[in-house]
Amino acid sequence: MILREELEQREFEQLADRATKSAESKGRMQDEEKCAFRTEFQRDRDRIIHSKAFRRLMHKTQVFLAPEGDHFRTRLTHTLEVAQIARTIARSLRLNEDLTEAIAMGHDLGHTPFGHNGEDYLNERHAKGFKHNIQGLRVVDVLETRDGKSGMNLTAEVRDGILNHTGEGVPFTPEGKVVRFSDRIAYINHDIDDALRSGVIRESDLPKDCIKVLGEDHRSRINNLVSDLVMNSDKADDVVMSEEKLFYMNKLRDFMFENVYHSKKVKKDEELDKIKHMIFSLYAYYEANPDKLPDEWKRRIPEYGVQEVVKDHIAGMTDRYAVNIFKEIFVPQSWK
Repeated sequence: MILREELEQREFEQLADRATKSAESKGRMQDEEKCAFRTEFQRDRDRIIHSKAFRRLMHKTQVFLAPEGDHFRTRLTHTLEVAQIARTIARSLRLNEDLTEAIAMGHDLGHTPFGHNGEDYLNERHAKGFKHNIQGLRVVDVLETRDGKSGMNLTAEVRDGILNHTGEGVPFTPEGKVVRFSDRIAYINHDIDDALRSGVIRESDLPKDCIKVLGEDHRSRINNLVSDLVMNSDKADDVVMSEEKLFYMNKLRDFMFENVYHSKKVKKDEELDKIKHMIFSLYAYYEANPDKLPDEWKRRIPEYGVQEVVKDHIAGMTDRYAVNIFKEIFVPQSWK
């Protein structure tokens, strides 16, 4: 039998000096009795995986809206790919793999239905704006419930990694920085894979200088980027990539934004108009009729206000749930 204390001791013996040790965690917002068998970061990972917000990722858009075919990524499969890449990097650098996995599993919990388009429209409609990383922190701190209490009560290290996996902030742990890189490595490459499969782009469209440096296929590009990150971070006091690989990775990302993420082939104007109409209509309906919110959301209104609760409710919806609720509210029964 292996107890938590033994696992904590193994971290001190086996991990790099710069690795975050679970026994030295900055702690939780509310103190708890420690688990007999799991470290604090293992516990956080398990709480995230068992959450409702994590399960909903299965039915949230990554890039392609309701794609025809069984092989396109969803927000959940993206999360799993990020976790796999991040764990490989963390293990190679002798960082804390449990902390890395927990951050990776939770990094996109704040995403809206309909991918980044849903995020953009909710940001436009909600008076205080909307960012999925900030919402992700709200999900784990407030919106998920555990033992009848609000929030998962995660460690400071995992909360920081979720908040700063994107945006201007920088994670304070090396494990959080690994996830930040892994997210970009994953989505650039798997979105290329999906875009090629869908016919939105062709192999010949990819920037030739990027392909020459990073690799000609999905597997080689990920392998080259991960290898570069590991080799350069091992020699440095930080988690870093070589200037060359970083330059071409970001150039490939720019190509994806121009030719895929903002492409009319992926999301036609009329489809985007429909998404915006749905988001705006649902927001206006619940703002004007807060009594129509589900009971679990209505109970939060006295503390957070109607607009904040409406934003939370819509942000948590899956694609198909948002569509079904829209139909239920706005489409006459005889037309369905």
